[in-house]
Amino acid sequence: MSIQHNVINDHASYIPLANRFRGFCPVVVDIETGGFNPQTDALLEVAAIIIGIDECGSLHCKESFSVHVQPFEGANLEPASMEVNGIDPFHPLRIAQPEDVALKAIFKEVRRVCKENVCKRAILVGHNAHFDLNFMNKSAQRANVKNNPFHPFSCLDTVTLGAMAHGQTVLSRISQVAGLSWENDQAHSALYDAMMTAEVFCKIHNTWNQKVSTFVPVARGADEERVKAKQLEDD
Repeated sequence: MSIQHNVINDHASYIPLANRFRGFCPVVVDIETGGFNPQTDALLEVAAIIIGIDECGSLHCKESFSVHVQPFEGANLEPASMEVNGIDPFHPLRIAQPEDVALKAIFKEVRRVCKENVCKRAILVGHNAHFDLNFMNKSAQRANVKNNPFHPFSCLDTVTLGAMAHGQTVLSRISQVAGLSWENDQAHSALYDAMMTAEVFCKIHNTWNQKVSTFVPVARGADEERVKAKQLEDD
């Protein structure tokens, strides 16, 4: 199997996200790379956390998907970046996939989630989100992967949200100030960093949700019927 899947929370009663973010479906993404240049440096890991919303308007981490990626032919691997992420790109037990296989697997799941939430496309949520988005876009272009479900340039950034809510911009510090646990020995894996970014995003969103008297409506009624109708069509 090219992609690892895990159910994080199946207890909440989820409703479609359709109207909450102007028709965009937020998906938290973190990547690990061989450097900072999306033109020349390798994409090594991709993780995506799927977000759900309940009837009270609270966000929850719902599922995770992650995949190891083989460096593309001729890819650069900066020693400083490799020391930080601790990845051995050519380890025989790593079970990494070529860029096109890895991205197609992630994009397929994101498109499914967009459809389930009656959203027109996904919007990437990340920590320094434009870094992840630029790398994903360039990798998809290089690997000739079509139907990228993410908005090509808009994103939601927990750096900005963390600065606003907690006066911090580093993910570990935002997490700690927000009352979330942080494990230094797990940091710099795409799945762990994506999970913590998602927890921060949900926590800040839900805290704001509790403080305001008026809130953006989420999908109910007609949108739920549309979701059911689409599911019946697929069956």
